[in-house]
Amino acid sequence: MAEVLVYVDHVDGAVRKPTLELLTLARRIGEPVAVALGNGAADTAAALAEHGAVKVLTDDASEYADYLVVPKVDALQAAVEAVSPAAVLFPSSTEAKEVAARLALRIGSGVITDAVDIEAGDSGPVATQSVFAASYTTKTRVSKGTPVITVKPNSAAVEAAPAAGAVEALSVTFSAAATGTKVTGRTPRESTGRPELTEAAIVVSGGRGVNGAENFGIIEALADSLGAAVGASRAAVDAGWYPHTNQVGQTGKSVSPQLYIASGISGAIQHRAGMQTSKTIVAVNKDAEAPIFDLVDYGVVGDLFEVVPQLTEEIKTRKG
Repeated sequence: MAEVLVYVDHVDGAVRKPTLELLTLARRIGEPVAVALGNGAADTAAALAEHGAVKVLTDDASEYADYLVVPKVDALQAAVEAVSPAAVLFPSSTEAKEVAARLALRIGSGVITDAVDIEAGDSGPVATQSVFAASYTTKTRVSKGTPVITVKPNSAAVEAAPAAGAVEALSVTFSAAATGTKVTGRTPRESTGRPELTEAAIVVSGGRGVNGAENFGIIEALADSLGAAVGASRAAVDAGWYPHTNQVGQTGKSVSPQLYIASGISGAIQHRAGMQTSKTIVAVNKDAEAPIFDLVDYGVVGDLFEVVPQLTEEIKTRKG
């Protein structure tokens, strides 16, 4: 069976959930070979092996932390040359998509971004995408070279599938461009204790109907009762009610959680483009004609200031 390279998204050896989802998808089309780079790369092996990686290629060179993007492209190119994979899979994060695009250019291959599913095909892997603001679902395959595919978080279930996970050092020769852009400083992002927005299984978002930054507390309370991430519409973000890092939409972040709750959001196409692939969508809006109701699985016509606090209390009661 052909090998499939999986780029490992990790923080000092702690593997992030989207990578484990990629291993599930990789097993559909071949044998997963993980590529872990940077500080703690070797520490990822146990988690990767538990979820199906037959090999883990590692390199902990300081260049991956000291410089932007290009050292990782060099490493992935070296991995492709060493393995000759059937495909290379990346999570659809901002950085990983840039690495994927540069890699595809380097190796003369096509690239598919933001896939929501992957399956084996007669002529190579076939990716499912949700395109044109989620108005269409397409089946796509790369017709030239080794397919390079980025996959949205929450597109596959994490499944344990113990494999050898043999750790092998990846030999990387950095190009002259690798040191072209140096990282001069880092500031840790203040943690809210909530899940990362793009990776969360549940997202609770607020929009124009929240009517002020001071009222986002009721959105946060519902999110916390569910262990969810908090999102916001463009209107709420542009008004300064919530940080831009939490914007869901075409010009914000795309999410695909198991459950998406939209409160006080009308459902403009800009917002729908960022959340329409959510598995179950619930909306609370006092306007029964709001476009969001054309999209939802469950809709509540009512004042969010009455409905959302009641829902939060009911969830807390049921959780005991």
